[in-house]
Amino acid sequence: MSQYAHPEVLVDTQWLLDRLNDPTVRVIELNMSPGSLKDAHIPGAVFWNIFTDLLAPDLSMNLDPIAISQLLSRSGITPNTTVIAYGSYPDTGALIFWFLKTIGHDRVYVLNGGYQKWLAEGRPVVSEFASCSPTQYSAKSLDPNLRVLQAEVQTSLDRSDRVLLDVRTPPEYRGEIFMMKPPESSERAGHIPSAVNIEHVCALNEDGTFKSAEALQALYSSHGVTADKEVFPYCAIGGRSACTWFVLTYLLGYPHVRNYDGSWNEWSRQTELPIATGDN
Repeated sequence: MSQYAHPEVLVDTQWLLDRLNDPTVRVIELNMSPGSLKDAHIPGAVFWNIFTDLLAPDLSMNLDPIAISQLLSRSGITPNTTVIAYGSYPDTGALIFWFLKTIGHDRVYVLNGGYQKWLAEGRPVVSEFASCSPTQYSAKSLDPNLRVLQAEVQTSLDRSDRVLLDVRTPPEYRGEIFMMKPPESSERAGHIPSAVNIEHVCALNEDGTFKSAEALQALYSSHGVTADKEVFPYCAIGGRSACTWFVLTYLLGYPHVRNYDGSWNEWSRQTELPIATGDN
C-alpha cells in the first residue's frame, strides 16, 4: 500500500481484528437491509441502511448536516471516533469515507477488501449488530471541494481539460439497462455525452482489495483520465462514483476530483439535458 499517494486511509483485516475491542473505534456496515450479510457481521459493527440513512426518498444523497448529525449521534460516534467502513461489496467503504469527509470527519478509514476479504480469511463474525450509547455529534457544513453540481457538469461537455467519468456497468452506460427499475417514467437510459466509461470495480482485485498504484494509473490514464485534468465521476446515485473519487484522490493523488453525487438519477430526469446511448 506504500505506493499509494495516501496509504494511511486503508486498513487491513488484521489491523481491524486487533482493535475490535477498542472503544475509540466504530465499525460501520453499510447495506440495503440488516439481513444483507445473512446474520454474519464483523463484531461490533453498527448498521447503516443505504436507502434510509444515506439517501433521500428521491434517491439523492441526503447531505443535510442535521440528518448526518443524528445518524452519527445514534451510532455512538464523536469527532474523535475512528470509523472503519465496510459493506457486502468491497467498494462500499469508500462511499462511507466520502460521505463522512463531506462534513469534515477526519478519522474515517476504508477496510481494504471489505467483508469479502474478512470472510475469506476466516475472521470472526457475529449474528447481531452492536448497540451503543448515543452521542451528541454536530456535523460541520458541507465541503464544496468534494462534490460537483449539475450546472458545472453541464458546462463540462466536450471540454479537453475535464473528464466526465461514468463508472457504471457498460450496459448501463450504453442505455441498455438501469441499475434498478426506474421509480418513475421520467428516468431516461444512456449516459452524459462525452463521458468516458470505466466501471468502478475495475479498480479492484479479485479478493476485493484495491489494485496497485501502478495498475490503477495504467487503467485510468489509458482512457485519458489523468491528474492534469479535473475529473467528475458519476454513476446512478453517487455511491459507486464515490469509490472512484476515493481511488483517484487518495490512492493516486489526483488533485482535482469531485464526485457528481446527483449522478444519472438527477441528470436523466431533466428532459432539457442531453443524453447519449451506445458506446459513443
